[in-house]
Amino acid sequence: MMAIHRVFISYHHDKDQWAKEYLLKLNDKNNIFIDGSIDIGDIDETLPDKIIREKIRDEYLKDTTVTILLVGVETKNRKHIDWELYSSMYDGKKNKKSGILVIQLPSINPKYITAAHGTEEKKHIYPSIQNWISIDSREEFEKRYPYLPDRIIDNLLKMESKISVVKWSELTADSLRLLIELTFNDRENCKYDMSRPMRKSNS
Repeated sequence: MMAIHRVFISYHHDKDQWAKEYLLKLNDKNNIFIDGSIDIGDIDETLPDKIIREKIRDEYLKDTTVTILLVGVETKNRKHIDWELYSSMYDGKKNKKSGILVIQLPSINPKYITAAHGTEEKKHIYPSIQNWISIDSREEFEKRYPYLPDRIIDNLLKMESKISVVKWSELTADSLRLLIELTFNDRENCKYDMSRPMRKSNS
């Protein structure tokens, strides 16, 4: 029996709220995770950026162990999403680092996946795939994943970051539960690349 983990869902609130609501409905029916993410209106957008970053880190992310990033067409350009990813990767005394799972939404028409959690993920999530290839080129990652935030691409280039990238269309309650469990189990061994400065604005 897998444990139930506290999850932070990072997403574009204006464009992709439907996806978060779907995950929460799936969770209500199947008891997959505990939702620790931010809802629309939880944080006053008129606050200074420094205060918003602190609230994300200290009030929401501190009790979560897995961050799910929902990727739509405008996700990569949002400063709050970059802050959430940075804070998820940061391993502090009070707020420990989380594992990160990337889910590609139908709006970006995803063609590729990345299975970072070894044999168990490949065997149970992708049993029909027999041949896997490794990629170590930023150019190739950006070509395959044009909508992923730069901070995620930075870390796909590091095998030690252990970030899986999946398609929304292939998710089921069982596969989501396993992916969260594998992401949780590998989180302490993740060695993230945090060298990129945090975004100062949307683009």
